[in-house]
Amino acid sequence: MGKPLIEVYTEKRRGKDWLERGRGLRPTLVLTLGFTETGLIEGISAAGATPRDRRFTALADAEFMVNGPGSTPTYPLPPLQAGASPALISRAVIAAQAIPLVVLDAGLPLPPTVPHIDLGGKPAQCLSTGAALPPAVVRHLWRQGLAQGERLAAASDSLLLAECVVGGTTTALGLLTGLGLDAAGRVNSSHPACNHRQKQALVAQGLALANLPDQPHPLAVAAAVGDPMQPLVAGLAIAASRSRPVLLAGGTQMLAVYALMGAIAAAEHTPWNPQNVAVGTTRWVAEDPTGDTVGLAALTGACLIATQLSFARSRFEALRAYERGFVKEGVGAGGCAIAASLYQGWGQPELLGAIEALLEQKARLEQA
Repeated sequence: MGKPLIEVYTEKRRGKDWLERGRGLRPTLVLTLGFTETGLIEGISAAGATPRDRRFTALADAEFMVNGPGSTPTYPLPPLQAGASPALISRAVIAAQAIPLVVLDAGLPLPPTVPHIDLGGKPAQCLSTGAALPPAVVRHLWRQGLAQGERLAAASDSLLLAECVVGGTTTALGLLTGLGLDAAGRVNSSHPACNHRQKQALVAQGLALANLPDQPHPLAVAAAVGDPMQPLVAGLAIAASRSRPVLLAGGTQMLAVYALMGAIAAAEHTPWNPQNVAVGTTRWVAEDPTGDTVGLAALTGACLIATQLSFARSRFEALRAYERGFVKEGVGAGGCAIAASLYQGWGQPELLGAIEALLEQKARLEQA
């Protein structure tokens, strides 16, 4: 028998129980799009080769997730420094397994070109300003998250909560640090070696300018140094966790959301069920030697699970780049791979086959 395709890294008993409850359930994938000007800083992210590319990454990912490679996109997937977009992984799974997709706009400079729900957020300023978002917008997004989480949970067996926010691992560091967690040197990035020094300098500047009190309200931290995805997904997950299994599909960014959930639930006296919540990512994030994802998960108390999907034997160089530390995760890629294994029992051959077939189709259409 081959190696199991899902591994539990922290809170192992909780993780095994969560996996058992999720087996055979068809999830709904909820993709939350957001924007922070942090993502436009030179060298901050590899999710788009240039700052201009990164301005449209979320729009491009949403189009590809909804339409696949069969149409001429308004916003093509951006060129990367190396590797292929993680949207290929997520799209391959949801298309093959008929997993429903809901797109939420938490705050973008331009509206998505695909069907979506606009939740009345706004793009964030760079976190280095210490005033990333107006506090009223953050509280509005948090309340919208609670309402949407309740609605979506009622119509789904389980929820898979994904995000696309370029620069989001830096705002995650800001949020974690502002909540009092020692996250320095632990977060990940889309670069092969995480740019910790650059991230920490921006966070330090933002927190100094924000001048938060010793024990700030968690939503005030998100307003100071966060992004619009964070309060929205925290609300979604809290509300849904009361009745359904929830997978926070991502790495550092979803660990920050998990920390925010616990902090908000305590501050606002909001009930939730942590037993129903896991953070799901890829092996490339969980075992990233330039971060400390497992240590960060332990620090937040999150149950961290990861797909063991490998691209080492892929026939595509763009996929093999993941094994060298490029890209690693995004658009719920790890969570979708986990869901594929839980819902329809996919292993390494099925996952790799579906992803390669989609990449091949995309390349063929682009050459036509």
